[in-house]
Amino acid sequence: MKLWKLAASIPLAMAAGLVQAAPDPAEVQQILTKNACLACHAVENKLVGPAYREVAEKYAGDDAAAETIAAHIRNGSSGVWGPVPMPPNPGISDDELATVVEWIMAGAPE
Repeated sequence: MKLWKLAASIPLAMAAGLVQAAPDPAEVQQILTKNACLACHAVENKLVGPAYREVAEKYAGDDAAAETIAAHIRNGSSGVWGPVPMPPNPGISDDELATVVEWIMAGAPE
């Protein structure tokens, strides 16, 4: 391989390493079911609370989005999406919380 081709491919390889796949939707579904999230939220349609894709759209491009969403899930929130408050979810594990937030930030893929 010519040296220039190798040098040209390094940035592409590095960029590919930065891209992460979204969490497995089946795993996320299990977490959402276990923690009763689906009683108020759905992927595409608003129920009691916003659709997961609406949340992803609202926070797209926000550098603090993951921390904000995690705090809302863990501690609950009020007035963010209307008058109905979101109750806290203190029972969700840190790993499950991180997986759900990562999935939401990826656009809630199915």
